[in-house]
Amino acid sequence: MDENSISGLAIFSGNSNPVLTKNICAYLDLPMGNAKVKTFSDGEIQIEIDENVRSKDVFLIQSTCEPVNNNLVELLLMLDAFKRSSASRITAVIPYYGYARQDKKVAPRVPISAKLVADMLEVAGANRVITMDLHAGQIQGFFNIPVDNLFAAPVILEYIKSHFENNLVIVSPDAGGAERARAFAKRLHADLAVVDKRRDAPNKARAMAVIGDVTGKIAIILDDMVDTAGTLIEAASAIIKNGSKEVHACCAHAVLSGPSVERITDSKLKSLLVTDTIPLSEKAKVCDKIKVLTISELIGEAIIRSYKGDSVTSLFV
Repeated sequence: MDENSISGLAIFSGNSNPVLTKNICAYLDLPMGNAKVKTFSDGEIQIEIDENVRSKDVFLIQSTCEPVNNNLVELLLMLDAFKRSSASRITAVIPYYGYARQDKKVAPRVPISAKLVADMLEVAGANRVITMDLHAGQIQGFFNIPVDNLFAAPVILEYIKSHFENNLVIVSPDAGGAERARAFAKRLHADLAVVDKRRDAPNKARAMAVIGDVTGKIAIILDDMVDTAGTLIEAASAIIKNGSKEVHACCAHAVLSGPSVERITDSKLKSLLVTDTIPLSEKAKVCDKIKVLTISELIGEAIIRSYKGDSVTSLFV
């Protein structure tokens, strides 16, 4: 890539996912910016930007994954540091947007946390946000600044097309994800099914029935994230009981908290396909059912298009 054409672009990383940032920088053929992120003995985070960013177009890459609150505060402080260093434009690149599941009032006297996080990002200094596979697309409306919501679909679809033959059925683990699953099924010329789910409590789910024909087919469960994997495992069991030949799963965000890895290992799932928006834990890295695809080129392309003023939407047409 011509260095002169992107001389005003600077890429920085927080501590949440430095490997992803390095891969993005390698794709863009740019060095990673120098920044010190330290912690005082009482846990306070201290930020220092170690190079001149005056009048630069800064892209700060930070997923708000576990430890969620530390990574979020780190992101906010780095945004504030760039704002006070006279960067011309600051883009928060958040491959995984934490608190996205709390996007509405589900009970009296509860916060809308996804909106609060959006407000904090704006106040801290973000002029633009690039994120991926938001849990709810309407979160873009919580911002008063431009938001580009990217999709891992092209990367996942390419893998499915090259590793699976025909006789596929794409399965949504709940009614809310049916639109996403339908789009995948259309592109793969596959059938569609939905698991009817009853959620008894947060992070606890019970799959009840499969709507659609999965008999004798290879089922691929599609979701935006896998957290404790309870929903996923229940869905896989229901699909197998309904006659599916084998069950795989794919998602953009591998949150994989609590007993998720053990559940996946012991389940009827043949494989779980994830992206690197969130780095895998050491426990997840050794699980031979989990396959990681990188979205570094996709985000890198979105960054360069955003910098040059080109269309980002055309990446997904």
